[in-house]
Amino acid sequence: MKVLYEDNHIIVVEKPVNVPVQGDETGDLSLLDEVKAYIKEKYSKPGEVFIGLVHRLDRPVGGVMVFARTSKAASRLAPQFAEKDHSGAVKKYAAVVTGEPPASASLEDWLIRDEESHSSIVVPEDTGNAKKAGLGFKRTARRKGASLLDVDLKTGRHHQIRVQLANAGYPIWGDQRYNKAAVPGQQIALFAYSLSFEHPVTHERMRFTSIPRYGAFGEFGDELKLMAADVDFSYIDNDIVVLNKPSGMTVAKKDGGDDNLEARLDAVFPGVSPVHRLDAVTTGLVIFARNDKAKAALDRAIRERTIKKYYRLIIKGAPAVKTGTIRLWAQRTETESFVRVYDDKKPGAAEMITDYRVIKTEGGISLVEALLVTGRTHQLRASFAHIGYPILGDDKYGSRDFNRDPEYRKLHRKNPLCLAAVRIEFDFPKGSYLERLNGLTVEKEAPFSI
Repeated sequence: MKVLYEDNHIIVVEKPVNVPVQGDETGDLSLLDEVKAYIKEKYSKPGEVFIGLVHRLDRPVGGVMVFARTSKAASRLAPQFAEKDHSGAVKKYAAVVTGEPPASASLEDWLIRDEESHSSIVVPEDTGNAKKAGLGFKRTARRKGASLLDVDLKTGRHHQIRVQLANAGYPIWGDQRYNKAAVPGQQIALFAYSLSFEHPVTHERMRFTSIPRYGAFGEFGDELKLMAADVDFSYIDNDIVVLNKPSGMTVAKKDGGDDNLEARLDAVFPGVSPVHRLDAVTTGLVIFARNDKAKAALDRAIRERTIKKYYRLIIKGAPAVKTGTIRLWAQRTETESFVRVYDDKKPGAAEMITDYRVIKTEGGISLVEALLVTGRTHQLRASFAHIGYPILGDDKYGSRDFNRDPEYRKLHRKNPLCLAAVRIEFDFPKGSYLERLNGLTVEKEAPFSI
């Protein structure tokens, strides 16, 4: 047992694999008993030690668990594990599966528990005593015929992840109960790597992680670290990482704020550095270098414009020319919080060049793909607003009336700005340290469309 955190109210531990959470018919030492013994010895507690069990993990499954040290803490923690809208406790699992899982999916099934076999079974919805089970997953990597999934539980049924993934055709590697191809002696590749909840007394939102390193998980060390860092990613190797930035988060430490992509990434890969930026309100792909040689190669490629960065955006109206180039001049203000745009060259202004194509026009708006030829501050936002086609959700350069129009409001309710970096095409000069990546394309679907 590894203790991750403890105070007077709770204790958070990493449950070892193949240890029961509480006593069972085997008589084996349980995690609950081990936690009690730990508290009793460390704090010289006389008599029986109270430890409240507020959630469980299957015996063969390891991962993060929280126990209550007082009855008051238990009464406040337990209800959080019954809330499945992420307002309460959030449990995330890493699973290595066989089969061909899609990039992401949501599964909904109806389950019943067979008390004789201690297994759960997927049944039709109208089956008596059946309970609804739901989960979502994202495939984060695929290697040697196996896939690493990041699983988000929506409900908490008996053996839910194991039976639902097996029923969908993606059984968990080493699952002796639900994977017919599992070899005796293999350790199931299912691990509760992340647990977040509200502290029962301070009400602080807390998150704890632990990374599995055994068995099938050994092939996915870097990906598991990224999952624990709570970053969405599209590509990783020994030299670069491409992350998917959410709206509202900054990229670099120097951009301000304690929580940013660089800080999260640096916690698991010390020394990483971003090689370009996105505005805080923009979502999408950002490249980080993992070492000095990679950074130098990326900086050169970006400077020489051999790396192509494509964006998706929703604009007001429809350009008469469906495919074209926007050439303007931009001058940053002293605070660099706003860009002034000119049609012609001005002293102190830098040229802005953007290629674009209209993908679709409907209902007074257009979905556009844009390629940055240059990389100026707020280039896309300032450019499209200047030529009369502001980006939906942009209050800095665009139209507030357009942004607040009920007809379009639904399109950017979850995405304040309808601008996303969706594709990066890598190309490096001959002899570059990263020349091996030539031809690599990393893509991420925009979180909006029309």
